Amino acid sequence: MKNTNPTHVRYLILATLFIVTTINYADRATISITGAALQNELGIDSVSLGYIFSAFGWAYVLAQIPGGWLLDRFGSRTIYAISIFAWSLFTLLHSFAGFLTGLAAITTLFLLRLMVGLAEAPSFPGNARIVASWFPTSERGTAAAVFNSAQYFATVIFAPLMGWITYTWGWEYVFLVMGGLGVLISIAWLKIIYNPTEHPLINNAELTYIQQNGGLINIDQKKSPTRSNNDSGPKRSYVRQLLSNRMLQGVYLAQFCINGITYFFLTWFPIYLVQERGMSILKAGFIASLPAICGFLGGILGGAASDSLLRKGYSLSVARKTPIVIGLSLSTSMVICNYTTTEWVVVAIMALAFFGKGIGALGWAVISDTSPSQISGLAGGLFNTFGNIAAITTPIVIGYIIKATGSFQIALLYIAINAAVAVFSYLVIVGPIKRIELIETT
Repeated sequence: MKNTNPTHVRYLILATLFIVTTINYADRATISITGAALQNELGIDSVSLGYIFSAFGWAYVLAQIPGGWLLDRFGSRTIYAISIFAWSLFTLLHSFAGFLTGLAAITTLFLLRLMVGLAEAPSFPGNARIVASWFPTSERGTAAAVFNSAQYFATVIFAPLMGWITYTWGWEYVFLVMGGLGVLISIAWLKIIYNPTEHPLINNAELTYIQQNGGLINIDQKKSPTRSNNDSGPKRSYVRQLLSNRMLQGVYLAQFCINGITYFFLTWFPIYLVQERGMSILKAGFIASLPAICGFLGGILGGAASDSLLRKGYSLSVARKTPIVIGLSLSTSMVICNYTTTEWVVVAIMALAFFGKGIGALGWAVISDTSPSQISGLAGGLFNTFGNIAAITTPIVIGYIIKATGSFQIALLYIAINAAVAVFSYLVIVGPIKRIELIETT
Protein backbone atom coordinates (compact mmCIF):
# COMPACT_ATOMS: atom_id res chain seq x y z
CA MET A 1 0.00 0.00 0.00
CA LYS A 2 1.37 3.40 -0.97
CA ASN A 3 2.45 5.60 1.94
CA THR A 4 0.53 8.90 1.90
CA ASN A 5 2.19 10.38 4.99
CA PRO A 6 4.08 13.57 4.21
CA THR A 7 7.84 13.35 3.87
CA HIS A 8 10.08 15.72 5.84
CA VAL A 9 12.53 16.80 3.17
CA ARG A 10 12.34 20.39 4.41
CA TYR A 11 14.32 19.34 7.50
CA LEU A 12 17.11 18.00 5.27
CA ILE A 13 17.11 21.34 3.48
CA LEU A 14 17.29 23.18 6.81
CA ALA A 15 20.14 20.98 8.04
CA THR A 16 22.06 21.78 4.86
CA LEU A 17 21.45 25.52 5.33
CA PHE A 18 22.70 25.19 8.90
CA ILE A 19 25.92 23.44 7.84
CA VAL A 20 26.62 25.88 5.01
CA THR A 21 25.95 28.90 7.22
CA THR A 22 28.26 27.45 9.87
CA ILE A 23 31.05 27.30 7.29
CA ASN A 24 30.07 30.78 6.11
CA TYR A 25 30.52 32.32 9.56
CA ALA A 26 33.61 30.25 10.33
CA ASP A 27 35.24 31.73 7.23
CA ARG A 28 34.27 35.22 8.39
CA ALA A 29 35.86 34.52 11.78
CA THR A 30 39.17 33.17 10.45
CA ILE A 31 40.74 36.62 10.39
CA SER A 32 39.73 37.38 13.99
CA ILE A 33 41.00 34.11 15.47
CA THR A 34 44.30 34.56 13.65
CA GLY A 35 44.32 38.35 14.16
CA ALA A 36 46.78 38.54 17.05
CA ALA A 37 49.22 36.22 15.25
CA LEU A 38 48.85 38.24 12.04
CA GLN A 39 49.62 41.46 13.90
CA ASN A 40 52.78 40.01 15.44
CA GLU A 41 54.14 38.26 12.34
CA LEU A 42 53.19 40.73 9.60
CA GLY A 43 53.57 44.04 11.47
CA ILE A 44 49.94 45.18 11.44
CA ASP A 45 48.65 47.79 13.94
CA SER A 46 45.15 47.92 15.44
CA VAL A 47 43.76 50.53 13.01
CA SER A 48 45.08 48.63 9.98
CA LEU A 49 43.61 45.42 11.38
CA GLY A 50 40.28 47.21 11.84
CA TYR A 51 40.28 48.16 8.15
CA ILE A 52 41.16 44.58 7.18
CA PHE A 53 38.25 43.37 9.31
CA SER A 54 35.96 45.91 7.61
CA ALA A 55 36.98 45.00 4.04
CA PHE A 56 34.61 42.04 4.11
CA GLY A 57 31.76 44.38 4.98
CA TRP A 58 32.44 46.87 2.16
CA ALA A 59 32.09 44.24 -0.54
CA TYR A 60 29.37 42.31 1.27
CA VAL A 61 27.17 45.40 1.55
CA LEU A 62 27.75 46.64 -2.01
CA ALA A 63 26.96 43.21 -3.45
CA GLN A 64 23.73 42.60 -1.52
CA ILE A 65 21.29 44.09 -4.03
CA PRO A 66 23.04 42.54 -7.07
CA GLY A 67 23.22 39.25 -5.16
CA GLY A 68 19.51 39.38 -4.35
CA TRP A 69 18.70 40.13 -7.99
CA LEU A 70 20.83 37.15 -9.12
CA LEU A 71 18.89 34.90 -6.74
CA ASP A 72 15.57 36.12 -8.12
CA ARG A 73 16.80 35.87 -11.71
CA PHE A 74 18.66 32.53 -11.72
CA GLY A 75 17.40 30.76 -8.59
CA SER A 76 18.83 30.01 -5.17
CA ARG A 77 20.37 26.63 -5.93
CA THR A 78 22.77 27.70 -8.69
CA ILE A 79 23.78 31.12 -7.38
CA TYR A 80 24.33 29.84 -3.85
CA ALA A 81 26.56 26.98 -5.08
CA ILE A 82 28.75 29.43 -6.98
CA SER A 83 28.85 31.64 -3.90
CA ILE A 84 30.06 28.83 -1.60
CA PHE A 85 32.80 27.76 -4.01
CA ALA A 86 34.04 31.32 -4.59
CA TRP A 87 34.19 32.43 -0.96
CA SER A 88 35.97 29.19 -0.03
CA LEU A 89 38.58 29.68 -2.75
CA PHE A 90 39.32 33.24 -1.62
CA THR A 91 39.53 32.07 2.00
CA LEU A 92 42.13 29.49 0.99
CA LEU A 93 44.19 32.15 -0.81
CA HIS A 94 44.62 34.11 2.46
CA SER A 95 47.34 31.65 3.43
CA PHE A 96 49.70 33.12 0.80
CA ALA A 97 49.76 36.48 2.59
CA GLY A 98 52.27 34.86 4.96
CA PHE A 99 54.96 35.50 2.34
CA LEU A 100 54.46 39.27 2.72
CA THR A 101 54.90 41.90 5.44
CA GLY A 102 53.89 45.48 6.15
CA LEU A 103 51.90 47.38 3.53
CA ALA A 104 52.01 44.51 1.02
CA ALA A 105 50.49 42.11 3.57
CA ILE A 106 47.85 44.65 4.62
CA THR A 107 46.86 45.34 1.00
CA THR A 108 46.70 41.65 0.09
CA LEU A 109 44.59 40.73 3.12
CA PHE A 110 42.29 43.71 2.52
CA LEU A 111 41.69 42.68 -1.10
CA LEU A 112 41.10 39.04 -0.20
CA ARG A 113 38.60 40.02 2.50
CA LEU A 114 36.85 42.15 -0.13
CA MET A 115 36.56 39.12 -2.40
CA VAL A 116 35.22 36.91 0.40
CA GLY A 117 32.58 39.55 1.18
CA LEU A 118 31.64 39.82 -2.48
CA ALA A 119 31.27 36.05 -2.83
CA GLU A 120 29.26 35.63 0.39
CA ALA A 121 26.72 38.32 -0.51
CA PRO A 122 23.95 35.97 -1.78
CA SER A 123 24.17 33.65 1.24
CA PHE A 124 21.69 35.08 3.75
CA PRO A 125 19.17 36.37 1.20
CA GLY A 126 19.43 32.87 -0.27
CA ASN A 127 18.78 31.34 3.16
CA ALA A 128 15.69 33.49 3.68
CA ARG A 129 14.47 32.72 0.18
CA ILE A 130 14.87 28.97 0.60
CA VAL A 131 13.15 29.03 4.01
CA ALA A 132 10.26 31.05 2.56
CA SER A 133 9.81 28.44 -0.17
CA TRP A 134 10.27 25.30 1.95
CA PHE A 135 8.55 26.20 5.25
CA PRO A 136 4.99 27.19 6.20
CA THR A 137 4.54 30.41 8.16
CA SER A 138 4.14 28.71 11.55
CA GLU A 139 7.53 26.97 11.18
CA ARG A 140 9.42 29.82 9.58
CA GLY A 141 10.60 31.52 12.77
CA THR A 142 12.23 28.33 14.01
CA ALA A 143 13.72 27.59 10.60
CA ALA A 144 15.19 31.09 10.30
CA ALA A 145 16.49 30.87 13.86
CA VAL A 146 18.18 27.56 13.07
CA PHE A 147 20.15 28.83 10.10
CA ASN A 148 20.86 32.13 11.89
CA SER A 149 22.12 30.30 15.00
CA ALA A 150 24.78 28.68 12.84
CA GLN A 151 26.83 31.85 13.39
CA TYR A 152 27.19 30.86 17.04
CA PHE A 153 27.70 27.19 16.29
CA ALA A 154 30.52 28.19 13.95
CA THR A 155 32.32 29.80 16.87
CA VAL A 156 31.59 26.83 19.16
CA ILE A 157 33.08 24.34 16.72
CA PHE A 158 35.69 26.28 14.80
CA ALA A 159 37.07 28.90 17.22
CA PRO A 160 38.81 26.23 19.36
CA LEU A 161 39.89 24.36 16.23
CA MET A 162 41.29 27.48 14.56
CA GLY A 163 42.97 28.55 17.78
CA TRP A 164 44.61 25.13 18.05
CA ILE A 165 45.70 25.16 14.39
CA THR A 166 47.18 28.66 14.81
CA TYR A 167 48.99 27.64 18.00
CA THR A 168 50.26 24.32 16.58
CA TRP A 169 51.02 24.94 12.91
CA GLY A 170 50.57 28.66 12.26
CA TRP A 171 47.80 30.96 11.11
CA GLU A 172 48.26 30.13 7.40
CA TYR A 173 46.91 26.61 7.91
CA VAL A 174 43.61 27.96 9.27
CA PHE A 175 42.81 29.41 5.84
CA LEU A 176 43.96 26.28 4.00
CA VAL A 177 41.73 24.01 6.10
CA MET A 178 38.64 26.23 6.03
CA GLY A 179 38.92 27.03 2.33
CA GLY A 180 39.33 23.38 1.36
CA LEU A 181 36.35 22.37 3.50
CA GLY A 182 34.14 24.98 1.82
CA VAL A 183 35.02 23.75 -1.67
CA LEU A 184 33.82 20.27 -0.70
CA ILE A 185 30.60 21.71 0.76
CA SER A 186 29.83 23.51 -2.51
CA ILE A 187 29.81 20.16 -4.32
CA ALA A 188 27.53 18.55 -1.72
CA TRP A 189 25.11 21.51 -2.01
CA LEU A 190 24.22 20.63 -5.60
CA LYS A 191 23.42 17.05 -4.57
CA ILE A 192 20.96 18.08 -1.83
CA ILE A 193 19.32 21.42 -2.63
CA TYR A 194 16.44 21.69 -5.09
CA ASN A 195 13.26 23.73 -5.38
CA PRO A 196 10.35 22.12 -3.48
CA THR A 197 8.52 21.22 -6.71
CA GLU A 198 11.65 19.60 -8.17
CA HIS A 199 13.20 17.73 -5.23
CA PRO A 200 13.47 13.99 -5.96
CA LEU A 201 12.72 13.00 -2.33
CA ILE A 202 9.60 15.06 -1.59
CA ASN A 203 6.07 13.62 -1.95
CA ASN A 204 2.82 15.40 -2.78
CA ALA A 205 1.62 15.33 0.82
CA GLU A 206 4.56 17.41 2.09
CA LEU A 207 4.41 19.72 -0.91
CA THR A 208 0.69 20.35 -0.32
CA TYR A 209 1.26 20.93 3.40
CA ILE A 210 3.94 23.53 2.70
CA GLN A 211 1.90 25.32 0.03
CA GLN A 212 -1.40 25.39 1.91
CA ASN A 213 0.25 26.86 5.03
CA GLY A 214 2.08 29.77 3.49
CA GLY A 215 5.16 28.27 1.82
CA LEU A 216 6.10 29.99 -1.46
CA ILE A 217 6.89 26.76 -3.29
CA ASN A 218 6.98 28.35 -6.75
CA ILE A 219 9.44 31.08 -5.83
CA ASP A 220 12.08 29.68 -8.22
CA GLN A 221 9.67 28.66 -10.95
CA LYS A 222 11.27 29.09 -14.37
CA LYS A 223 10.38 32.41 -15.92
CA SER A 224 8.11 32.31 -18.94
CA PRO A 225 9.88 32.99 -22.26
CA THR A 226 7.05 35.36 -23.18
CA ARG A 227 7.87 37.80 -20.40
CA SER A 228 8.88 41.22 -21.64
CA ASN A 229 12.38 42.58 -21.38
CA ASN A 230 11.15 45.09 -18.83
CA ASP A 231 10.56 42.23 -16.39
CA SER A 232 14.13 40.85 -16.58
CA GLY A 233 15.14 42.67 -13.41
CA PRO A 234 13.63 44.33 -10.35
CA LYS A 235 11.56 47.44 -10.97
CA ARG A 236 12.92 50.60 -9.38
CA SER A 237 9.46 51.36 -8.05
CA TYR A 238 9.58 48.14 -6.04
CA VAL A 239 12.81 49.23 -4.39
CA ARG A 240 11.35 52.66 -3.64
CA GLN A 241 8.32 51.03 -2.04
CA LEU A 242 10.53 48.93 0.22
CA LEU A 243 12.72 51.88 1.20
CA SER A 244 9.72 54.11 1.99
CA ASN A 245 7.99 51.53 4.19
CA ARG A 246 8.19 52.56 7.86
CA MET A 247 8.04 48.99 9.12
CA LEU A 248 11.06 48.05 7.03
CA GLN A 249 12.92 51.23 7.96
CA GLY A 250 12.67 50.17 11.60
CA VAL A 251 13.70 46.61 10.76
CA TYR A 252 16.72 47.88 8.79
CA LEU A 253 17.88 50.11 11.66
CA ALA A 254 17.49 47.30 14.17
CA GLN A 255 19.40 44.87 11.97
CA PHE A 256 22.27 47.34 11.65
CA CYS A 257 22.47 47.48 15.44
CA ILE A 258 22.12 43.71 15.88
CA ASN A 259 24.91 43.13 13.37
CA GLY A 260 27.05 45.59 15.29
CA ILE A 261 26.93 43.10 18.16
CA THR A 262 27.60 40.22 15.78
CA TYR A 263 30.68 41.80 14.23
CA PHE A 264 32.15 42.71 17.59
CA PHE A 265 32.08 39.02 18.47
CA LEU A 266 33.31 37.99 15.02
CA THR A 267 36.21 40.43 14.86
CA TRP A 268 37.43 42.04 18.08
CA PHE A 269 36.16 39.70 20.80
CA PRO A 270 39.01 37.13 20.60
CA ILE A 271 41.50 40.03 20.53
CA TYR A 272 39.73 41.56 23.53
CA LEU A 273 40.35 38.32 25.40
CA VAL A 274 44.03 38.29 24.40
CA GLN A 275 44.91 41.97 24.80
CA GLU A 276 42.51 43.20 27.48
CA ARG A 277 42.22 40.01 29.55
CA GLY A 278 45.69 38.57 28.99
CA MET A 279 44.69 35.17 27.59
CA SER A 280 46.77 33.12 25.15
CA ILE A 281 45.50 32.68 21.58
CA LEU A 282 44.80 29.02 22.34
CA LYS A 283 42.82 29.84 25.48
CA ALA A 284 40.97 32.71 23.78
CA GLY A 285 39.84 30.33 21.04
CA PHE A 286 38.28 28.01 23.61
CA ILE A 287 36.87 30.80 25.79
CA ALA A 288 35.27 32.49 22.76
CA SER A 289 33.26 29.33 22.18
CA LEU A 290 31.48 29.58 25.56
CA PRO A 291 29.42 32.73 24.81
CA ALA A 292 28.82 31.27 21.35
CA ILE A 293 27.26 28.14 22.87
CA CYS A 294 24.88 30.42 24.76
CA GLY A 295 24.17 32.39 21.58
CA PHE A 296 23.35 29.18 19.75
CA LEU A 297 20.96 28.06 22.49
CA GLY A 298 19.39 31.51 22.60
CA GLY A 299 18.93 31.52 18.84
CA ILE A 300 17.04 28.22 18.85
CA LEU A 301 14.99 29.29 21.88
CA GLY A 302 14.07 32.63 20.31
CA GLY A 303 12.81 31.07 17.10
CA ALA A 304 10.91 28.29 18.87
CA ALA A 305 9.34 30.74 21.32
CA SER A 306 8.26 33.04 18.49
CA ASP A 307 6.59 30.22 16.54
CA SER A 308 4.98 28.92 19.74
CA LEU A 309 3.40 32.34 20.37
CA LEU A 310 2.16 32.34 16.79
CA ARG A 311 0.55 28.91 17.14
CA LYS A 312 -1.14 30.02 20.38
CA GLY A 313 -2.97 32.72 18.47
CA TYR A 314 -0.84 35.79 19.14
CA SER A 315 -0.35 38.20 16.28
CA LEU A 316 2.72 38.02 14.08
CA SER A 317 3.89 41.32 15.58
CA VAL A 318 3.72 40.05 19.17
CA ALA A 319 5.21 36.67 18.28
CA ARG A 320 8.27 38.19 16.56
CA LYS A 321 8.80 41.31 18.69
CA THR A 322 8.61 39.71 22.15
CA PRO A 323 11.77 37.57 21.86
CA ILE A 324 13.58 40.37 20.02
CA VAL A 325 12.95 42.96 22.75
CA ILE A 326 13.70 40.61 25.66
CA GLY A 327 16.82 39.18 24.05
CA LEU A 328 18.42 42.43 22.99
CA SER A 329 17.70 43.99 26.36
CA LEU A 330 19.84 41.21 27.85
CA SER A 331 22.62 42.04 25.39
CA THR A 332 23.11 45.47 26.94
CA SER A 333 24.55 43.69 30.00
CA MET A 334 27.99 43.39 28.35
CA VAL A 335 28.88 46.88 29.56
CA ILE A 336 29.13 45.41 33.08
CA CYS A 337 32.43 43.79 31.98
CA ASN A 338 34.00 47.24 32.35
CA TYR A 339 33.51 47.02 36.10
CA THR A 340 35.04 43.65 36.90
CA THR A 341 38.50 42.11 36.62
CA THR A 342 37.41 38.56 37.42
CA GLU A 343 37.86 36.38 34.36
CA TRP A 344 34.94 34.00 34.95
CA VAL A 345 32.58 36.93 35.57
CA VAL A 346 33.58 38.51 32.25
CA VAL A 347 32.96 35.23 30.44
CA ALA A 348 29.59 34.78 32.20
CA ILE A 349 28.43 38.30 31.29
CA MET A 350 29.50 37.89 27.69
CA ALA A 351 27.68 34.55 27.61
CA LEU A 352 24.51 36.26 28.86
CA ALA A 353 24.87 39.04 26.29
CA PHE A 354 25.39 36.54 23.48
CA PHE A 355 22.46 34.43 24.72
CA GLY A 356 20.24 37.51 24.57
CA LYS A 357 21.50 38.43 21.12
CA GLY A 358 20.67 34.89 19.98
CA ILE A 359 17.11 35.16 21.29
CA GLY A 360 16.62 38.52 19.60
CA ALA A 361 18.15 37.70 16.22
CA LEU A 362 14.85 37.12 14.39
CA GLY A 363 15.35 39.68 11.66
CA TRP A 364 15.50 37.06 8.92
CA ALA A 365 12.24 35.52 10.10
CA VAL A 366 10.67 38.99 9.92
CA ILE A 367 11.98 39.45 6.37
CA SER A 368 10.67 36.02 5.33
CA ASP A 369 7.29 37.03 6.79
CA THR A 370 7.16 40.44 5.11
CA SER A 371 9.01 40.23 1.75
CA PRO A 372 6.89 40.47 -1.42
CA SER A 373 7.03 37.14 -3.25
CA GLN A 374 7.96 38.83 -6.56
CA ILE A 375 11.28 40.12 -5.22
CA SER A 376 12.05 38.08 -2.12
CA GLY A 377 15.72 37.79 -3.02
CA LEU A 378 16.05 41.51 -3.63
CA ALA A 379 14.14 42.30 -0.42
CA GLY A 380 16.49 40.07 1.55
CA GLY A 381 19.48 41.67 -0.15
CA LEU A 382 18.27 45.16 0.72
CA PHE A 383 17.71 44.13 4.34
CA ASN A 384 21.18 42.61 4.49
CA THR A 385 22.69 45.72 2.89
CA PHE A 386 21.54 47.95 5.73
CA GLY A 387 22.30 45.35 8.38
CA ASN A 388 25.84 44.74 7.20
CA ILE A 389 26.87 48.35 7.04
CA ALA A 390 27.77 47.40 10.62
CA ALA A 391 30.34 44.98 9.17
CA ILE A 392 32.12 48.07 7.85
CA THR A 393 31.62 50.51 10.70
CA THR A 394 31.95 48.31 13.79
CA PRO A 395 35.50 47.00 13.21
CA ILE A 396 36.77 50.47 12.22
CA VAL A 397 35.06 52.34 15.06
CA ILE A 398 36.37 49.87 17.62
CA GLY A 399 39.86 50.02 16.09
CA TYR A 400 39.94 53.80 16.50
CA ILE A 401 38.49 53.59 20.02
CA ILE A 402 41.22 51.15 21.07
CA LYS A 403 43.94 53.31 19.53
CA ALA A 404 42.60 56.47 21.20
CA THR A 405 41.90 55.04 24.65
CA GLY A 406 44.20 52.02 24.90
CA SER A 407 41.34 49.82 26.14
CA PHE A 408 38.02 48.22 25.18
CA GLN A 409 35.84 49.98 27.77
CA ILE A 410 34.23 52.53 25.45
CA ALA A 411 34.03 49.85 22.75
CA LEU A 412 31.83 47.69 25.00
CA LEU A 413 29.64 50.71 25.76
CA TYR A 414 29.29 51.34 22.03
CA ILE A 415 28.10 47.76 21.41
CA ALA A 416 25.65 47.90 24.34
CA ILE A 417 24.14 51.10 22.90
CA ASN A 418 23.61 49.24 19.62
CA ALA A 419 21.48 46.68 21.46
CA ALA A 420 19.43 49.41 23.14
CA VAL A 421 18.74 51.19 19.84
CA ALA A 422 17.56 47.91 18.27
CA VAL A 423 15.03 47.49 21.11
CA PHE A 424 13.83 51.07 20.58
CA SER A 425 13.43 50.49 16.86
CA TYR A 426 11.19 47.43 17.23
CA LEU A 427 9.11 49.03 19.99
CA VAL A 428 8.65 52.48 18.46
CA ILE A 429 9.40 52.49 14.72
CA VAL A 430 8.46 49.10 13.26
CA GLY A 431 4.75 48.99 14.08
CA PRO A 432 2.64 45.99 12.89
CA ILE A 433 4.58 43.24 11.11
CA LYS A 434 2.85 42.08 7.91
CA ARG A 435 3.67 41.00 4.35
CA ILE A 436 4.12 43.89 1.94
CA GLU A 437 1.91 44.02 -1.14
CA LEU A 438 3.66 45.82 -3.98
CA ILE A 439 1.81 48.34 -6.10
CA GLU A 440 2.30 47.65 -9.80
CA THR A 441 3.34 50.69 -11.80
CA THR A 442 3.80 51.24 -15.49
